[in-house]
Amino acid sequence: MTKKRVYEIARDLGIPSKDLLEALVELGMPGLRAVNTVTDEEAELIREFFRDRPAPTAAEAPSPAEPEPPSKRHGKPRPPIVAVLGHIDHGKTTLLDAIRKAHVAEGEAGGITQSIGAYQATVNGRAITFIDTPGHRAFTAMRARGAQITDIAILVVAADDGVMAQTLEAADHIKAAGVPVIVAINKMDKPGANKDRVLQDLAKLGYTPEEWGGSTVMVPLSSLTGQGVDDLLEMILLLSDMEGIYGDPNGELEAMVIESSLDPGRGPVATVIVRSGTLRERDAIVVGGTSGRIRALLDYRGERLAAATPGMPAVVLGLSGVPAAGERVEYSDNPNEARRIAEGRTRATADERRAARPPKTFEELIQVAQTKQLVVVLKAASAGALEAAKHELGNLKADGVELEILHAGVGPVTETDVLLASAEQDMQPLIVGFAVKVDGKAARLAEQRNVPVRTYDIIYDLAQDVGRALRRLLGPEFRETKVGEVEVLKTFDIDGVGRIAGCSVRSGRVVRTGKVKVYRDGDEVFSGEIASLKRFTDDVREVQAGRECGIRVRDWNDVQPGDTFEIYTVEEIPV
Repeated sequence: MTKKRVYEIARDLGIPSKDLLEALVELGMPGLRAVNTVTDEEAELIREFFRDRPAPTAAEAPSPAEPEPPSKRHGKPRPPIVAVLGHIDHGKTTLLDAIRKAHVAEGEAGGITQSIGAYQATVNGRAITFIDTPGHRAFTAMRARGAQITDIAILVVAADDGVMAQTLEAADHIKAAGVPVIVAINKMDKPGANKDRVLQDLAKLGYTPEEWGGSTVMVPLSSLTGQGVDDLLEMILLLSDMEGIYGDPNGELEAMVIESSLDPGRGPVATVIVRSGTLRERDAIVVGGTSGRIRALLDYRGERLAAATPGMPAVVLGLSGVPAAGERVEYSDNPNEARRIAEGRTRATADERRAARPPKTFEELIQVAQTKQLVVVLKAASAGALEAAKHELGNLKADGVELEILHAGVGPVTETDVLLASAEQDMQPLIVGFAVKVDGKAARLAEQRNVPVRTYDIIYDLAQDVGRALRRLLGPEFRETKVGEVEVLKTFDIDGVGRIAGCSVRSGRVVRTGKVKVYRDGDEVFSGEIASLKRFTDDVREVQAGRECGIRVRDWNDVQPGDTFEIYTVEEIPV
């Protein structure tokens, strides 16, 4: 018995996969997804359903009175922008090469300027834009600058290796980005391939496959033989349809830099991807602290473009400097205005850097935190040490405060860890390492991005410091200590000063830095601070029991003879 995937039937029928999925609900098969296979009988039932279904007529077309679709669908469908992530040896580059060779028009594949960091492949007449920047470092570097360029992420996992350290890291970066994910189970041609083990490992990460009743699309393939690569591309297009990836060529410009360099012959070169709007030659633009008029636009083959429309990658020539990855591209009225804006931003950034001092301790970090959630990036020397550290952190509790481990991995603290931490725009996570070092580049980047990093050789020190930071999120706790009690014998009103209480110290002592609670007939009538403390005409710091003194209470002029002052100090309780 032969089986076909649902999306293959949709292709045979010449209908969008999304329409077929909706029809499956009417047929009583709501659990099927586009990647699932069906029997010959089920396939024939689906075909009969569409053969008997009348084609939509003009009268059935949506009326103009119907509500407009969501704002993200304004404009036209555009090519999805896809990033490929995964463990270093699991075949990301081979997969991109396989797609490039099979789906870039003949004569173009060999001419691709790979250094631009992106290219487009054509599948069934539709384009897909692949970001060809290696690894998840660049993926997160762009997020760290507030740029969400990617529409869909492909997580590559080798069928013979399963989930590895960098797989976990990539998965954490994808989850933090909040983009839809498709898992490509690569190297299915290898003798040691074990798809079921991979599915089990991924399910533990929260990626439950559709065939197990989950929602994660998983495509087994071999980038070496080409098996399943077309299935993956079909899934990208299907997910693009279901997500509603649109862009308006005439709308507001939304374009970001994904890669940049200084070319000896061409000057500053920036690769941008347009999500909405259109970039044209001669446009005046501002990109972060750089500006210019677009001298030339080039596509991924190095050929001249008149315009870059939504979903397209393009090389921009003509900027005054090299912008950073993730910088947004903005229109300007003219080159002079663009230069003025860019120079203003450069000055503002320099001022901010001079004024900013990165928090060096957990205490300083908590003082600047805007949330009741402590987010930690955790690194350890080995898998066993990592599990031990996670266990210790999992036992930390503080009412009203949450502890989230944003990422946990084995190895030294790297630039990628700092980028992941600094990508969190609404909070400032901290990085802790157990029995590991911080590499030099990571330390410098952490200094630049105000990310606190601390390493430990003793696990209990790590847990104690993180626990202390967790509790401090609730705010400091204070302890009151009664140090003395006085009786007001008489009062004196002094012009320009206020009312002075002539007191006798009954017990303990009065301290100038103390606070006071005023009692009258047994009831507390005021609580405040001591403004001044005198012995006769002299200012003093302290008066002992059995002596008389003059006390002025700050902001309280209703002191009366017979009142009792309770003197106390306040100190913060260490955590």
